Amino acid sequence: MALDMTPEQKETGKANFNRVVGKLADADQQAQDQQAQGVTRRRFMQGLVAAGATAPVSAAAYFGYRYHGFPSDFRPVRAGLIGCGDEGGVLAGEHNPNFVKFIACCDVRPTNLRRIFTGEPLPSPRRGFNHHYGINAKQDIRQYEDYRELLANPDIEMVVIALPLHLHAQATIDAMNAGKHVLCEKLMAWNIRQCKQMIQIANEKDKLLSIGHQRHYSMLYAHANEVVNSGVLGDVKHIRALWHRNNVRPNPDANARRDRPLLDSWFPLIPAEDRERLTATRIRELGYKDINELCRWRLYIRTGGGLMAELGSHQLDACSIFLGKKRPLSVTAVGGTHFYADDREVEDHVYCIYEFPGPNYNPHNASSRRNDIVTVTYSSISTNGFEPYGECIMGSKGTLVVELEQAAYLWGLQGRSTDVTASAGGGGAPVLDTSSSSAPTERQATATGANAIGQNAVSRGYREEMEHLAYCIRMRELGMESDRDQLQPRCGGPAAMADAVIALTANQAMKNRKRIDFKSEWFDPASDQVPDADMVEQSPR
Repeated sequence: MALDMTPEQKETGKANFNRVVGKLADADQQAQDQQAQGVTRRRFMQGLVAAGATAPVSAAAYFGYRYHGFPSDFRPVRAGLIGCGDEGGVLAGEHNPNFVKFIACCDVRPTNLRRIFTGEPLPSPRRGFNHHYGINAKQDIRQYEDYRELLANPDIEMVVIALPLHLHAQATIDAMNAGKHVLCEKLMAWNIRQCKQMIQIANEKDKLLSIGHQRHYSMLYAHANEVVNSGVLGDVKHIRALWHRNNVRPNPDANARRDRPLLDSWFPLIPAEDRERLTATRIRELGYKDINELCRWRLYIRTGGGLMAELGSHQLDACSIFLGKKRPLSVTAVGGTHFYADDREVEDHVYCIYEFPGPNYNPHNASSRRNDIVTVTYSSISTNGFEPYGECIMGSKGTLVVELEQAAYLWGLQGRSTDVTASAGGGGAPVLDTSSSSAPTERQATATGANAIGQNAVSRGYREEMEHLAYCIRMRELGMESDRDQLQPRCGGPAAMADAVIALTANQAMKNRKRIDFKSEWFDPASDQVPDADMVEQSPR
């Protein structure tokens, strides 16, 4: 992101962003379009302004799942958690028992089954079931080592899947065949053929399938997208996205330190309890070569998808949202294992250049194909965390930075220390200007925008994605047939498959060292065309 931001410039940028969000709310209130659409963004923003920006409005209201008398007549959806590792721990820690009640969990590692109850100390988001249900949570939450036994439990209505990537498709398909609705962690699947199979089964079984690209449920990203769509940034031609980090730490195990002096988050220590309980025979029964592959699955092509699947998919998803969920035209990428000296097969550094169509792109016009292009760059490196992860959207009139999923900053072209406001331009479209931000109306707009986003720590969307899926399940039960098309996850199968296509095609570009042009058939669940046909035969069993 911007390397030379002072604390004062950050505060200016944050105030600018809040002010423009508030101005957009005011403009919405004055708009003539008053169509009744239930709880829509327009009504949400009108209510926010009418309240004088005195009370934050929940994400449930913004995303449209807090009505029909909720929560007094709402019965939580009974759920099972399959996979109690790091991501499963986050989902368990972030869930809202008013919407989702976990009654079962499953993992093959004894340490994961213990941690999912006890959780981790703050500030970790992995707070554990005991945080939500009390120290006797184990009495009410059944534990399994085989997820197929969990799926046979008739009391479970919905499963949350947080398994290694290569298991996503099979576990999801098994769950839907068992009559369960599914929230599966991202990336949707190990290859695109599997994504299409998951969508097909969801349609056949009439089950809801949600994929955990949580930015679809982030209030911060929703309002950032409103700012981008308003036109205040002008003509957006470039987005810079990155996720840089250095997770190296000394190995605390004296016995293993000579062979492996340093560890990282993808190469964790394997607890002695797991080594003792998981015999070589049991590991082979589970489909792994050894315990190293089981516990460090992100390092290997057979079980993981590398940096693009684990990190890049989040950010390219965000970039696609900012560009109106447009599909990219091409990708060029390079990467390799440039730093870690171990047996990992996936890259520890990746660098990608995507071309997306601009707003007036016409594939049949040579000039448009050449000139109306938005370039998106993405990098993920493992040697340096100097820059925080996020996205920087650069337009002809302003720049918007979203940082760490926690803050957004907006500046005009006059510099990062300039207060900006939004005023009506030609045709009513908002434009940035440098009017004083101290006037009462500007202060009101700033407060409105701040409350629209929320004054506390910004939610990353894990809680909301589970709430919304539970809401859709219950409302369908009430026979809301007229709302059936709306009672769908914000990141369902087709949307998540598009994210997988974008991420995994970059892996293909790195592997084959060439530019790849995207094909529309890759994004079509009904087509058998995929960008990674060479990976189909290698699919893990």
